[in-house]
Amino acid sequence: MVKKGAMQKSKQWNVKGAMRLAGVFHFLHSCGSACLLPFLTLYFRHLGLSASMIGIIMASKHLLALVWRPFSSVLARHYDKRRTIVVGSLLSSALVVFALLLFPSAGIQIESGRCNTSQPDVDPTSFLERTTIASQSNTTVYSIDQTSVSTKQPVEVSTIGVTSNWSARGLRSLKKPEQEDVPHSEFLGSLKAMDAQHQMFFLVLIVMSLWEFMAAPLEWTADDGLYEYLDFVDATDRHNNVKLWKQLGAAFGNCAVGVLVTSLFCLTGTALEFYSYTAFMILTIPTAALLPIYLRKRERPTSGGFKALQLVHGNSQAILCAVTVVLMGMVSSAVSDFLLWHMQDRGATEIHMGISLALAHLSQAGFAPFAGRLSRFLKYHGWLLVIAVVTLAMQCLYYSFLWGPWVVIPAQLLAGFGTGALWWSVTSQSEDIATPGTEKTILRLFEVLSLELGAALGSLSAGFVVQKFGAQVLFQGMAVTLALWSSALAVLKWKIPRQRRINYSRLLAADTEISESESDQEKDWLETAMEDARGNDKWTKDKS
Repeated sequence: MVKKGAMQKSKQWNVKGAMRLAGVFHFLHSCGSACLLPFLTLYFRHLGLSASMIGIIMASKHLLALVWRPFSSVLARHYDKRRTIVVGSLLSSALVVFALLLFPSAGIQIESGRCNTSQPDVDPTSFLERTTIASQSNTTVYSIDQTSVSTKQPVEVSTIGVTSNWSARGLRSLKKPEQEDVPHSEFLGSLKAMDAQHQMFFLVLIVMSLWEFMAAPLEWTADDGLYEYLDFVDATDRHNNVKLWKQLGAAFGNCAVGVLVTSLFCLTGTALEFYSYTAFMILTIPTAALLPIYLRKRERPTSGGFKALQLVHGNSQAILCAVTVVLMGMVSSAVSDFLLWHMQDRGATEIHMGISLALAHLSQAGFAPFAGRLSRFLKYHGWLLVIAVVTLAMQCLYYSFLWGPWVVIPAQLLAGFGTGALWWSVTSQSEDIATPGTEKTILRLFEVLSLELGAALGSLSAGFVVQKFGAQVLFQGMAVTLALWSSALAVLKWKIPRQRRINYSRLLAADTEISESESDQEKDWLETAMEDARGNDKWTKDKS
């Protein structure tokens, strides 16, 4: 009977099986996200939204995640609804995203000649005539880049005296005369009274907010459940293994959707990106239903986030790290939002974009085995932070001089190295300042500062810069900013003394030599405890 119970217990807490299941879950989920999220700004450009509008939409997405993701994680844990939240998030986000496909891309279509049979090239002469007639009838003058028309690139049509730029792929006619009398008292009435571009902007903003509300709780909720499961069986050291599956899944999703969309563009267009996202989200649901999740009986302290803030605020090196991750988040978000724009203007298609994005994920996954050796070579892991900033500065400078679709690959390989160095240094910094039980909370604080707060600021500012100056100026400006900060960061790290808190869990795991006096002291304490235990046992036996 005892043997059977032991077998059932070992089967219940199968750590290897749990990690395999978690790996499959994160691989499929990352595949689905990579099929759509990196290409969203291109789709918004196709709908006719300007760069500043896209920046506002993406910034709103990050700000909503900044507030809702931690709050939903706490609620899911408090009410023991983690598995329900994960499954519901997968299903609802897979369905809500289809609302973006309902929006028409507007009026005049100018493609780059990819589908000559179904979408013939527009005659520049007739296009100019139609634009002139429209401008005369609406007392608005339109300026057209003749170079873009001759090279069959997506044409940007800008209004002079009105301040917004319109993508010619998404240009629609102005509002009809009967729309003039629509009352402005109601939201829908006000929306109908707007021009087509602002209508599209507000509709996309609403759908994206709803989509982020559905999708944001998933990652933290699943991650917390798995971490507590592993913590219960003393196997939290395996938790970082799922990061490799995330990188591999993202690489596969980027590459697969790039090849498929390019091959079937004339048949499905970019809608295949949305179908792929939905398909992978639905495929992830069975693994989510079986995902190992453990709920502790005791509640986690509610002041964990404030404790992490206090620890970061009380350490000068940690403050430097926090400022750096915010800046890196801003730059990374700007690159993510507008690099594909820049590549598209250089003649790149989805296959070029997908492969280049996949290489960045693979290079980041390949950096992990060498990070420890590089940190020991530099004598201090904090210098990896400086290397990460310098690497990203070089990457942005390279982006600004792209001249073809494939030349982006060297910079993408460098991107993986820079991102890997950044998070390796941040993780080590978190361990240095953490008290027992706060390591994960501090690391998550750094992630929020970079991936949500920094990303929101980066998307917002990048949208207006691209709107006014173009993507090339954006990348050059970010390169200069990062170069200046890397110099300042190196000086400050050299001047500020390093404060390191003792991490007892890491100290016990490390193979370090203990001094003779400490060894003797621990030996005396251990022998005293054993003698007391033997004395108690002897007294119990004599009494019986």
